[in-house]
Amino acid sequence: MSLEADWFLRAHPEITTIEALLPDCNGIMRGKWLPRHKLGKIFDGELKLPRTALSLDIWGRDVEELVFASGDADGICRPVEGSLLPAPWAPGGQHGQIMLSMFEADGTPYLGDPRHVLKQVVSRYQEAGWTPVVAAELEFSLLTVDADNPRHSCPAPAGHNPVGGNMYALDVLNQHREMMDELRRACELQDLPFDGVVKESAPSQYEINMHHVDNPVLAAKQILMMKRLIKGVAARYGLVASFMPKPFEDESGNGLHVHCSLLDANGNNVFDDGSERGTPLLHHAIAGCLRHMPESLAIFAPSYNGYRRFQSGSHAPIYATWGYENRTVAVRVPAGSHAARRLEHRVAGADANPYLLLAVILGAMLEGMEQQMPAPKPTNGDGYAVQGIPPLPGYMHEALELFSQSDFIRSALGGELQRIFTLTKTQEIDEFRRRITALEYQSYLERL
Repeated sequence: MSLEADWFLRAHPEITTIEALLPDCNGIMRGKWLPRHKLGKIFDGELKLPRTALSLDIWGRDVEELVFASGDADGICRPVEGSLLPAPWAPGGQHGQIMLSMFEADGTPYLGDPRHVLKQVVSRYQEAGWTPVVAAELEFSLLTVDADNPRHSCPAPAGHNPVGGNMYALDVLNQHREMMDELRRACELQDLPFDGVVKESAPSQYEINMHHVDNPVLAAKQILMMKRLIKGVAARYGLVASFMPKPFEDESGNGLHVHCSLLDANGNNVFDDGSERGTPLLHHAIAGCLRHMPESLAIFAPSYNGYRRFQSGSHAPIYATWGYENRTVAVRVPAGSHAARRLEHRVAGADANPYLLLAVILGAMLEGMEQQMPAPKPTNGDGYAVQGIPPLPGYMHEALELFSQSDFIRSALGGELQRIFTLTKTQEIDEFRRRITALEYQSYLERL
């Protein structure tokens, strides 16, 4: 047994069950629950799962083409360093958790695993002598569910639906004080970079801010762990923490904004030129993000529901634009300290897999810098009213077609990830296309 496993079991005699977690392409945790005495076998590389566990659709179904083509071969699941921790929200505190990553039988990384895909992108930065620094803003809704319908958890006067979201309101946070305090303590126990919580613009919507991290692979793991932690803590209070990108039709959806800066070998921010403008490298990085945004949208919005976020005035961008201190564009350069000069990528929904999200953002930035792409003029004012450029894809099938044919995606994420993601999402689209909605019955059943 490894020293890490041995230490953990000695330090936590109360833990009876280990939750072994493998994030799939949707960012959903797959895996197993194992008794504590099996922990050593995970570290010895004896835990196996089918490689197709990484390409299940959103309902957890196999994609038959992937299963039959591969014979449903197993991969070797190895632990991610530093991920063995207690799960403090589990009943009785008797569960621990460990993150897994998948390898081929010969020990090489399986490149259908989003974690390995991001590691390859980061290695290209390391070869160039650069270190990406990233931070996340993660939005979610705190809801109750009644007969499969979501309900706001915030109080509504006289039993009516709330008007507005009471943005930045401290009294709303105070109504969930116990839960928020437990969430903060759980972050400390799991060593997650909690940097505060704010009430967001929609009713029952909140945002967790996360500290910047100079290791994107670690940052992606932390985002996934943060989502799981929020869900676990909320459930203890009878609430559903939802990262669904658009849970209510007429309200802002849940996004996942990513802040990116870049350090050189001496620890200097290469985007900082001592002015508000930023360096040419910053502009090249922005140009790369904008050029590859349409073909990357399937990663930013991987769910059918996610495309409902992209509406004018909904706090989600609909054009590949950028600007200084402008929250209506896709890529924002925030004001503030020159030393912290960075870009904020504002497109992704909270449903995005953070490994793939960071891989395409960093891949696009790197290509823009390597090719010295020129950035267009920054957008001033309303980013929803720009003219002369096409909007981002408005439907999942449009975004997936661009993704599946993209040379950039094949280069940044690899052919295997591009293939299995395309097939998985095609299966999801086909399911939605087959379903008849309540709106269709209301519109056509008696009128036609």
